[in-house]
This record gives sequence, C-alpha cells and structure tokens, in this order.
Amino acid sequence: MSTKTKTRHIDIYDTTLRDGAQREGISLSLDDKLKITRLLDDLGVAYIEGGWPGSNPKDATYFERVRSLDLKHAKIAAFGMTCRVGTEPADDENIRMLVDSGAPVVTVVGKTSLLHVTEVLRTTPDENLRIIRASLAYLKAQGREVIYDAEHFFDGYKLDAVYALETLRAALDGGAELLALCDTNGGAMPWEVEQIVCEVAAALPAGTRLGIHTHNDGELGVANTLAAVRTGHVDHVQGTINGYGERCGNANLCTVVPNLELKMGCACLPEGKLKELARISYAVSETANLAPDDHMAYVGKSAFAHKGGMHVAAIRRNVDSYQHIDPARVGNEMRILVSDLSGRGNMVSKAEEFGLDVSSDEARRVLKEIKALENQGFVFESADASVAMMMKRMRADYRPVFRPIDFMVVVELREGRGIFAEATVKVEVNGEEMHTAAGGNGPVHALDKALRRALVPHYPQVADFQLADYKVRILDGANGTASKTRVLIDTQNGHHRWSTVGASTNIIEASWRALVDSVEYGLVNCKE
Repeated sequence: MSTKTKTRHIDIYDTTLRDGAQREGISLSLDDKLKITRLLDDLGVAYIEGGWPGSNPKDATYFERVRSLDLKHAKIAAFGMTCRVGTEPADDENIRMLVDSGAPVVTVVGKTSLLHVTEVLRTTPDENLRIIRASLAYLKAQGREVIYDAEHFFDGYKLDAVYALETLRAALDGGAELLALCDTNGGAMPWEVEQIVCEVAAALPAGTRLGIHTHNDGELGVANTLAAVRTGHVDHVQGTINGYGERCGNANLCTVVPNLELKMGCACLPEGKLKELARISYAVSETANLAPDDHMAYVGKSAFAHKGGMHVAAIRRNVDSYQHIDPARVGNEMRILVSDLSGRGNMVSKAEEFGLDVSSDEARRVLKEIKALENQGFVFESADASVAMMMKRMRADYRPVFRPIDFMVVVELREGRGIFAEATVKVEVNGEEMHTAAGGNGPVHALDKALRRALVPHYPQVADFQLADYKVRILDGANGTASKTRVLIDTQNGHHRWSTVGASTNIIEASWRALVDSVEYGLVNCKE
C-alpha cells in the first residue's frame, strides 16, 4: 500500500451539477442540487460548478439560493459560453446572466478546434479569437475569477496545433487565471495527453496554470486525467462524482482523487476528508435516484469484497495480500462473501463478522450446505443474514425463536374488488401454536402480515421490521412459468439492514424461505 508523502496540491473542480446532470436518466431538482452542493462542500472540493445560469430558470434560481449556504471549502462557479459571433460581451444575454448569477467564479467555454470554429460557429478563426479574448476580459472586469475551458482541445491541437495555442493565448490575454484543456469527445489516449500537455506548457508563458477536463468515451477519463497531472504542469482537475456525465460520462472523481492522494502523493482534499468519499458517492447516487455502482473502484460495495477461497485464506494471514489499500482510507470496508466458490476461511471469517464461535467442523458443514443450495439456485453472497442463520442453526445449543409449521395462500379475482390475496400461517412460539390469517395486496404481502400477526404478541419488536426491498430473478427462463425463481429480501430496523434469500420453482415458497430467515435473523439480533 502506498504511503507517499504529499508534495503537490491539486485543486478539485466538481462539475456534477452541470456536466454530470447531462447524463441520460438524471434529472436533478433545485433541492437536489443544493443537497449535493452541501455534500461536495463537506468533501472539501475547491470548486463546485453549479450550472449554466443562461440555459434554464432552475440553474438561475440555484445561484440565488446557493448564496444562503454556509460553505466551508468550495467556491461556486457559474458556467457559460463566450459571447455570440459578431456581438460584444456587454450585449450578450448569456454573459449578462453569468454576471447576474453572483458566482465568484465563472467558467467560460470556447472553441479550440478549427473544425468547430468553421463548421459549428460558422465564423472565421480571427473572430473566434476575438470573442474568447473579449468575453473573458469583460468578466474579469466584473471582478470575477475566470477559468477558461478549451473545448475539444486535444482534437483541435492534433488538427492544427498552431491555432489551438492561439486560442489559449487569446484566453490569457483576456485575463483567464487558468486554462482547462478539455478532451470533450473522450477519444484521446494517455500518451497523447501527456505529450500535448508538455508541449502546451512549453509554448505558453511561465507560470501559466493548466487544468484538465476529460470525458470517458474511450474508458480513459481517469487515466487521461492522471497522465495530465503526472506531467507536473497540471494542478487543477475537473470531473464528476461517480463519473456521471453525457454519453459515457466524465472523469470519475471517486477514482481520480484517491489515486492522486494515495498513489501519486498529491493533496486534493482537506486533511481527513478522503474517508468521506464512499459516503458522498452513495449519497449523490441516491439523490440522483440512480443505483450505486457496486463495482466502482475504491467506493463501490464490491471494491473490497473477497469471494474466492484462496483469496480469503490469504487475507486471513495478511490483509494486504489481496487489497491495494486499506478500505477505511476512503470510507469503505472489507467484505467476505460466501458462495459455492468459498473455502473454509470464508465461513470462519463470516462467523467472526457475526460474532459467532463456529468450529472448523461446523464451518465445513455450513459450507457444504451452502454449495448444495447454490447448486439449486440460491445465492448467498448478497444474503449475509441467511448465512448467519445457517450458522446459528448449526450450533447444538441454538433454540429457534419460532418454528414454522405450515402456511396457505389464496389469490382470487373478486368482482368489483380486483385481485385479493389471503394467507394463513401456523407457527410454534415458546411451545404455543399460533394460527393466524391476513389479507394483502399480493401473496407475499399477505404472508408477511400473517407471520407478523402470529409473532407480535410474543415479540413486539417485529412490528418495527420493514420490508425495504424485494427482488425476484428467473434462473432458467427456458422453462417459462415453471422456471426456478430466486427471491432476495432486504429488511431494515432503524439503521440496521439485512438481506436473506430463498429459491424454488414456486415463487411463494422462495419468498416464504427468505421471509422466515429475515424475521428470525431480526429477532435473534434484537435479543442479543
């Protein structure tokens, strides 16, 4: 694991609220944007690009509302374009809205590539240079910190390096305090980025500050960002939380930042803030109403999850043997998974995780049962609570808090009332047989209610258990409606959440097995 001494400071410029919000499937409300702003400030980024005030009323309102936030670390930046061809900045509505936003920082994007100058702007190279210079000079005169985003820079440089450099000089003449070189189409290669950044630094006046803004269309957004920083000429990095962005996304700050801090010796966030990264990543995905990417490097739920028996055996001897960093450094945690690929070490580690004293013989028996059940369609790597209950039931001294006897479910279509489901459940609790019935809007709902009704008189805490998620997976679709199904149930009680699994060709039986495990696990943990 890296223990490099941090020698360089890199400013982190977050554009989740603007570039990230352009991802397909994201639609942030004003309150969402303000919430994410607070999260990013908690993380300690240097800049938060709040949006484009000239593009829509929501972004304009954001800049009014964000002034009331007591931000501790970040400067708010407003984003916009150079003035229109043939106009002056003072007469351009987009420029005026940048000023009216009240943002202390303005980031202006301009054309670098002759292709875009002639085919998109439909203007001359000289006029493009004029609007870059004039727009930045006007905003600088308004007392703003001005950042220039050189759009399509790497493509433009490869097309005509002389003109691409002229656009940067025009931005410097206009008062830009930093030039962000953009790989807008996301097609550059790391060695190209490294070479071009070095050539740009050599061609511009000493002391010119450079930044990097990459997209991920070649799955190289992070690599290209690190390549730019590696040159020693870049001290400003732009990207988004979770890599959100248009098309394939932007450089993922949840990967860029820990790589810079832990592997390249750079300081990006205030001391101690890196351990907030996993929490911020999850919170932003929840706010954006997107499922977290479990397999994301550093912050994903699976980033430090170990499944193979050989890996787990090694980790039990030395935790660094299959981990490149201590997950706690980014706010994550190591997880040991249990499946048909597991060895005895997985079971012992899982027992220790649950605070259980499971002997090697017991671990072998549980492992054998798990492998047999996974062959039938169960999957335990996402159902830790089911594994815990198997371990507990394997102990000679374990006494179940209740014993399921039987159940029956009836589903019928009633005229005028639609679909109706009713379940009857019989369980033994403390030597007493409880026989209850309940209706529901579906068979699983009815089963859940009937089971709770039977148990609440003996275990009132069951009333606090909430079904948080219910997933069904068809395992062998070729058999049609006779296919085997797998059911995963997530249950929560306050801040505690646990997962259980069931599998059967009968979806009701699969649900019942997962449901019984869920309730029993919750009761056992409440008792203990």
